[in-house]
Amino acid sequence: MSAPEPGPVDDLPAVAPQLRTLRHRASLTLEAAARTAGLSAAHLSRLETGHRQPSLPVLLTLARVYGTTVSELLGESVPERDAIVRAADMEPTRAGGWTYWQAGAPGRGMQSLRVHVPYGSQGDIVRVHPGEEWLYVLKGRLRLRLGDAAHVLLPGDSAHFDSLTPHRIAAADEDGADLLFVHTLLQSPATALCLGPIPHGGTP
Repeated sequence: MSAPEPGPVDDLPAVAPQLRTLRHRASLTLEAAARTAGLSAAHLSRLETGHRQPSLPVLLTLARVYGTTVSELLGESVPERDAIVRAADMEPTRAGGWTYWQAGAPGRGMQSLRVHVPYGSQGDIVRVHPGEEWLYVLKGRLRLRLGDAAHVLLPGDSAHFDSLTPHRIAAADEDGADLLFVHTLLQSPATALCLGPIPHGGTP
């Protein structure tokens, strides 16, 4: 007998309906959007109803599919094209276990986020997608794997890399890590951002 469907995730009240709204705005059916994003229609439906939390790779993919930004997917209300983002306007949003604060204006070629990476969350997800990423560690230690090279970044360290290089990010300490994260937004459907968890026995 199959397990009962879990209830909606309480900490994502704005994300689920926003995903559906933006899909409709892009004139995409559930099946077409899911196929372009490399997801199953059932999984996308669960994201739109709040029964699943979208990970950062999924948010990036859907932003490109819908021709929008991660900040709009997260329901951020920073005024369009406003050059200044005030600290008081940075409302936290949680997705996939991570916490995000928009640190830049929406509608730009680069998207800037302040991110808290909790220990043990999404650390086994390998990401590959077009564009560039830049990150700067504010607090804690961050494990960053780029291809076959493993790095530990300390506060004040930064990384700038081609996002087509397979990469994964994880907090090295139980208190998690805080970082600034900037990525380029390419207005075209991307290849799958998530290659899946590292197989058991893989090198951390």
